[in-house]
Amino acid sequence: MSLQLSLADARHLHLAAQGLLKAPERRALPADILSTLSRMSLLQIDTINIVARSPYLVLFSRLGDYPPQWLDDALRCGDLMEYWAHEACLMPRDDFRLVRHRMLAPEGMGWKYKAAWMVEHADDIARLLRHIEDYGPVRAADFDAPCRGGGGWWEWKPHKRHLEGLFTAGKLMVVERRNFQRVYDLTHRVMPHWDDARDLLSPAEAEAIMLDNSARSLGIFREQWLADYYRLKRPDLTAWRESRAAEGQIVAVEVDTLGPMWLHVDRLAQLQQALAGKLTASHSAVLSPFDPVVWDRRRVEQLFHFSYRLECYTPAAKRQYGYFVLPLLYRGRLVGRMDAKMHRKAGVLEVIALYLEAGVRPGVRLQKGLSRAITSFARWQGAGRVALGVLPGGLFADCRRGWEIDAEQ
Repeated sequence: MSLQLSLADARHLHLAAQGLLKAPERRALPADILSTLSRMSLLQIDTINIVARSPYLVLFSRLGDYPPQWLDDALRCGDLMEYWAHEACLMPRDDFRLVRHRMLAPEGMGWKYKAAWMVEHADDIARLLRHIEDYGPVRAADFDAPCRGGGGWWEWKPHKRHLEGLFTAGKLMVVERRNFQRVYDLTHRVMPHWDDARDLLSPAEAEAIMLDNSARSLGIFREQWLADYYRLKRPDLTAWRESRAAEGQIVAVEVDTLGPMWLHVDRLAQLQQALAGKLTASHSAVLSPFDPVVWDRRRVEQLFHFSYRLECYTPAAKRQYGYFVLPLLYRGRLVGRMDAKMHRKAGVLEVIALYLEAGVRPGVRLQKGLSRAITSFARWQGAGRVALGVLPGGLFADCRRGWEIDAEQ
């Protein structure tokens, strides 16, 4: 007979797996970048910077105040790598083995790789590879301006597509980002000890490990949720589930309103707390639209009853909530969302509009939690003030125009 859990228990177990159940107990250290990312398995990359860019924000939601440069450093020093996983993602460099089979069959990567382009421009691409071999890493920006006098290989206009094709095909890897721009080097220089003949996993072997990672990072899950994490097309979920259940790696549970689910073995200690009524959530945070908790829109709707769509690509007149709307986590629930913009020169975080979910009452405790989360989010980005726009009735009535941010003690 399956263990019975409440919906709140399931949410708490998922947030525990993601590192979002409790507020950070100490100040972050550089080593926390890799450990936090490893806990999530993947860190999705997005370039929108109306507030802090998504990968930095996802880490902030879990670590609290930390220098964003630490993430750049972790990529540069070799702790991390970048490749297509959920989408463009950072992952531990040790997980190169999980995606190498994708690199070697780039034709299956859809829009990310155009074989006809690579064939048509084969000579130019060969010259580009020779240049990197001889002179070292390059950025797409290195090709923006033609060489004085003309005739240089860097005059090519299609350079960006060449580099992205070589990256998807595993001929190049991203070794760092400068001003968030990819810097590419030859894969054999980045991974000198890797040998395809010796180390390559079959797609089935790699996908089984990806499912393991997905289950661990979700903590509690429906089988249907697993494939989306690494965007697996047709994984053998039945074989994986039967194998891992027999090994005791996953445990069957029953969740109110959600029905049969599975719990990863790493959450067993917290399962006992939940069964004793002692697993509570204390963390409040601003989340990225590309946070693993919300990136699967169907999963977040089923688990949190939170219907979420990113509207930055929707025409302004058709947006319901705003351009770049950030989910708001409060003590185990997704209680609302806010459309925000960071005015960096002025040092102001503008909350253009904030919305609470239906049934969420704007009481004193909620206001205190959201105020603390928004303030820390703003301070981390260098803001000295929070400005408030559209608000639900009863929320922040005592500071309707916003507040000044004191320097952190």
